[in-house]
Amino acid sequence: MSKILIVDDDIASCRTLQLHLGTQGHQVQTAHSVDDGLAAAQQEVPELVILDIRMPGKSGLEGLPEFKRRFPHTHIIMITAFHDMDSTIDAMQKGAEDYIHKPIDIDELEGSIDKICRPIKPEEQLLAANSQDGANPLSMVGRSRAMKEVFKTIGLVAKSPATVLITGESGTGKELVARAIHRASNRPNGPFVAINCAALVDTLLESDMFGHEKGSFTGATGQQEGKFALTHGGSIFLDEIGEMSPTMRAKLLRVLQYKEFTPLGAKKAQTTDARIIAATNIDLSANVADGSFREDLFYRLQVINIHLPPLRERKEDLMDLIQTLLCRINKELHRNVSHIAKDILGCFESYHWPGNVRELENILMKAVALSTGDTITQSHLPIGVCSNPACNSSLESLNEKPADTWSLEEMEQIHITRVLEACNWHKGHACDILGISRPRLRRMIKQYRLAEPVDISDIEENNDTENAGHSH
Repeated sequence: MSKILIVDDDIASCRTLQLHLGTQGHQVQTAHSVDDGLAAAQQEVPELVILDIRMPGKSGLEGLPEFKRRFPHTHIIMITAFHDMDSTIDAMQKGAEDYIHKPIDIDELEGSIDKICRPIKPEEQLLAANSQDGANPLSMVGRSRAMKEVFKTIGLVAKSPATVLITGESGTGKELVARAIHRASNRPNGPFVAINCAALVDTLLESDMFGHEKGSFTGATGQQEGKFALTHGGSIFLDEIGEMSPTMRAKLLRVLQYKEFTPLGAKKAQTTDARIIAATNIDLSANVADGSFREDLFYRLQVINIHLPPLRERKEDLMDLIQTLLCRINKELHRNVSHIAKDILGCFESYHWPGNVRELENILMKAVALSTGDTITQSHLPIGVCSNPACNSSLESLNEKPADTWSLEEMEQIHITRVLEACNWHKGHACDILGISRPRLRRMIKQYRLAEPVDISDIEENNDTENAGHSH
């Protein structure tokens, strides 16, 4: 088993983890500040450090580089009560090997420890060595396992000059990922230029990308630089790359191979140092197989692939997305719609979301515009979002059934709901009454799709308070 050091100012959390990991055969030490942790590690070097991010004095993110400098062969798992992309990417770039949110899922932690502490292959050591310091990217929202993997990948590859292909359905946020890569790269102060490859005909697209000389085509009344020339020292984002014509694909392949291009009507080639990031909602590998997309271009584009999951596969992110989008929409529309009716959350979890996050933002935008108070209700939603049969079998219809016809599961659902409402959704009090643990209560809330109204104003106030204080 492994020597593990837990560094967390929450003494109770430290003790709980120490006892649990001790029963698994690990040798576990604890420390309650970064400086104490460094001193403990100096006396007996651990194989693994579990490091909290926010602590009084030096933060875990500030201490992480020092741990890696002094103990280069020690693995580090970051833990935090905060769910934000900035910290995840920063931690991964500074050398952390995983990032786990509080309250800690013991199964997730044990799985991470098993993966990290197993014998490491030489090629895996090379991957770990690629983590580097970097700047904060644009914020994205997601606490699901799939999105955390996206954040980690961005942190690992952002500083590499390698071409990145971002794949995923329309509306999943591919441009946000591209901007995050740029902001976390070695060239964050350089330009970020986006081109929609499906929006222009070939001549205009070629001119837009590579520029043109005067008279090179009808309407070319003067010389114009293209976006590859304008993106010197920056990143160029080629959206909808799968819609590009075969002619333009051949020209782009030359840019990828030789870092040079020729403006329309020009005789001399120009060079570019732009970092290329491409995106598509098309399965390019299938197009390569049927001959409709160049194989050599596909492999040049997909040096690194980041796949964004559709919203229907990351519904645990819905609450965070709703809160974030509502805050943004309220600011844009100068409104204060800060609540959502309980039944809407069940509808959202049952809905398929063909338009992904973009559809969710559109629905919330319309709902805020249509609302006359501070609460979004089903009447503000488009027909179809709440027409799923699973949503309609709500507690209201269940209460109309005779009690002696309820199943055991239905009785449990009714009872948990009534206890939560009686406690005003104070989960600690509800657990005391029900005689169950918080993790079990959370699983039941998720199982029965129960949700309290979301108060965005409270969230903003809490965030301000947390940012001024310290996390446990």
